[in-house]
Amino acid sequence: MFEKKDNNSETTPDVFRPAKGSAKVVIGSGVTLNGEIKKADEVQIDGDADVTMKTDNLVVGASGYCKGNIETHNADIWGKFDGDIKASGTLTIQEQGLVSGSIEYQNLQIKLGGKISGDIKLSDKVQPIKKENNNEDKNISLQEAIKKDAK
Repeated sequence: MFEKKDNNSETTPDVFRPAKGSAKVVIGSGVTLNGEIKKADEVQIDGDADVTMKTDNLVVGASGYCKGNIETHNADIWGKFDGDIKASGTLTIQEQGLVSGSIEYQNLQIKLGGKISGDIKLSDKVQPIKKENNNEDKNISLQEAIKKDAK
């Protein structure tokens, strides 16, 4: 009726570890980072970062400053961003957010007080990053790709 459970088997998930299959990067307040971030599902920047990255979701916190070349699906800017950003989903600039540089987006949301400046381009042709990985094995000419997009 009452069986002793083996202590070696984990029955409850560890709350300090991310779920299996998710890759999250957090750059904390006071931390400075220069470099490249690869294969991250979510990146949160509360410190200073000068980076090149491809991610699904980017959050620049209120104390965060991000500079660099970013490709993302969604970006939520509470702090400052300066550089090149391509958002294939939604670029959201919060009340205290400031985005400058070369900005390409599919959807844009600017809250009252948020600021945007630079080369701003609405693009329906920005492809999500995940689609890019699926098409790596297919070699087609530029003309064929344009014909497919025109259909």
